[in-house]
Amino acid sequence: MPRTQINLRVWTALQMGFLFAGLAEAEKLEWVKPSLASLPPARTDSSMTYDTDALSMVLFGGNIDNGATVYGDTWLFTQTGGWSQLSPASSPSARSGAGFAYDPVTKTAVLFGGNPQNGVYLNDTWTWDGSTWTQQFPPASPAPRSFNSEQMAFDAATRTVVLFGGYSPVSFLGDTWVWDGTAKTWTEEFPATSPSARGTTLTYDAATKQVVIFAGEDGGPSFLDDTWTWNEITWTQQFPATSPPKRTNSSLAYDADIGDVVLFGGYNAVGGEALNDTWTWNGTTWSQVQTPLTPAGRYGAAMEYDPAFKGLVLFGGYFTGGPWTNQTWLFLEARGGAGLRYPNDTSRLYTARPDRLTN
Repeated sequence: MPRTQINLRVWTALQMGFLFAGLAEAEKLEWVKPSLASLPPARTDSSMTYDTDALSMVLFGGNIDNGATVYGDTWLFTQTGGWSQLSPASSPSARSGAGFAYDPVTKTAVLFGGNPQNGVYLNDTWTWDGSTWTQQFPPASPAPRSFNSEQMAFDAATRTVVLFGGYSPVSFLGDTWVWDGTAKTWTEEFPATSPSARGTTLTYDAATKQVVIFAGEDGGPSFLDDTWTWNEITWTQQFPATSPPKRTNSSLAYDADIGDVVLFGGYNAVGGEALNDTWTWNGTTWSQVQTPLTPAGRYGAAMEYDPAFKGLVLFGGYFTGGPWTNQTWLFLEARGGAGLRYPNDTSRLYTARPDRLTN
């Protein structure tokens, strides 16, 4: 059965989230923990992206017990079916911390590198077409590396996937590469300015049409709290009036329903604590969001926007002092009354906003 075809213009509209809807009355944001019939095993540093053609969240790999167990499994998450494990004909080897981003131009998700926990990091490239994995063999590739959070994102302005930094077994990296899914090539960029070499987290901000980086770790005495944006040519450091505290291994994703980038959690070296604060980036500054219910502090959790839920999906991570978790949370605009019911969740009802694009 052929896959649903969603053209790039529709995908961009989903990512943009119809920014004019911001004129409507602001809605209360909240975290919701749905009751699900099945869940992937607990893990951290898994790779997750949303497949706009298959209308499903795709999850791959991760690890627990500080790498004693490494996963190479593929899972889908949908509005109607919750989590379900797949058995593709071919698959990347088990790993954690791989870069992963969906490319709507080629209708494939691209996965790069990762840590198999054997001391030898990877630099192989794989694509997911909705049913199976295919290894690609580009003429040039970034050096082997792993990421402590998501460090790849599709840039709709250039129609390429952007990769920044990461870490090898011996050092942090600070290079910028782009993946052209049509040509199946990696190309290194040499911007005039760039963030320091680091493990960080990034996402594509469709409102400003820029890739956004926040914080991370670069081997210094403390973690970072800087914000950078990529405009297709160079990286520019931003100096917002307000910023989240220093951290690494946080979760970052663009929420098309509210038109902002959302940051959740991470790890703060001060006190060795996993964080559970929520922040939004509007292209100019960061603002902390207070919600009635908040997931417990965690780091290494995967997070991505799901247009079917009209919000963010957060999965897994590691609590302060352990253990690893397989919890799934949704970050949504609260709407009372009858409306969209979330899978197996009998506690709350939400109404799909009429001024948003629906599937």
